[in-house]
Amino acid sequence: MLGYSLPLDYAHIAFDAPGLPQVMHIKRSSLPVLESDQVLIQVKTAGVNGPDVAQRKGVYPAPQGASSILGLEVAGEVVAIGAQVSQWKLGDKVCALVPGGGYGEYVATYADHCLPIPEGWRYQEAGAIVETFFTVWGNLFMRAGLKAGETVLIHGGSGGIGSAAIVLAKAFGARVIATSGSDEKCDYCRGLGADLAINYHENFVKQVMEYTQGIGVEVVLDVAGGDFINENLKALAVDGRMVSVAMQRGPKAEVDIFRIMAKRLTWTGSTLRPQNVAAKTEIAAQLLAKVWPLLVSDSENKYQLKPHIFAEFALSECAKAHDLMESGSHRGKLVLVI
Repeated sequence: MLGYSLPLDYAHIAFDAPGLPQVMHIKRSSLPVLESDQVLIQVKTAGVNGPDVAQRKGVYPAPQGASSILGLEVAGEVVAIGAQVSQWKLGDKVCALVPGGGYGEYVATYADHCLPIPEGWRYQEAGAIVETFFTVWGNLFMRAGLKAGETVLIHGGSGGIGSAAIVLAKAFGARVIATSGSDEKCDYCRGLGADLAINYHENFVKQVMEYTQGIGVEVVLDVAGGDFINENLKALAVDGRMVSVAMQRGPKAEVDIFRIMAKRLTWTGSTLRPQNVAAKTEIAAQLLAKVWPLLVSDSENKYQLKPHIFAEFALSECAKAHDLMESGSHRGKLVLVI
């Protein structure tokens, strides 16, 4: 391993038992031990995401072998590299998907899961795109196969995943219908580029079918689950595809199987964290080849790809960040500044 002179221990967030945000506290531990294909990052910012909240509550445990410390995306500086790492050098500024451990001063992750911070971006912005971009690209583009000219229905458009989905779909030539829970949040979705934004407390299927002239959408990105599943099936066009990435309205649904058969629909889904190193490496490679050139060249942010940071918190204020995340009153991303 090659690295700078580093401290023996570091500060990170821990909790002794699942519970409310107030169970989280600062703890000091020995620095992570690097594998040969990993790098150690001195963390400058860490994104706050729904899986962090779920893990803190005890309903989304860390996969076997992953760090139990919260945090799945960071931005910072490479301060140590494993023996087999050749694509990064000490001092490189990166943003990275991490297998846990982001809520701390240092984190270890796989070198192949790091991406360069786009020129002109702050650490706060770079640390707030990785988990969402991996999730959206891996599901909306790789699994659902969204293409230019198609129409996609994106639920939860004002949240972290939804916001990223809107801007990426628009950047790659799709038409976007977004739903959100208030008129103010719908305005936010339109500001990101959504062609139509619907308050989901209304009949979104009716409005989708009117907008598409009775055809329906080619793709649905669903974060709702529950009672929205059958409504999504109604909103899909023949040969449409639906991809599920969360279950905010519940994990179970009574599904109209005949509608799936009659319209020849495809329904898939995934969670990011349990996927193996190779699968995440492939997503990172596609992001670097297809999305990162847009981030570098989009100096005026015309695609809105630079994330909207709704609020920043110190590491010691992570309970406040989780309170805000659970309230659902935010629009865009929450980050910890370390």
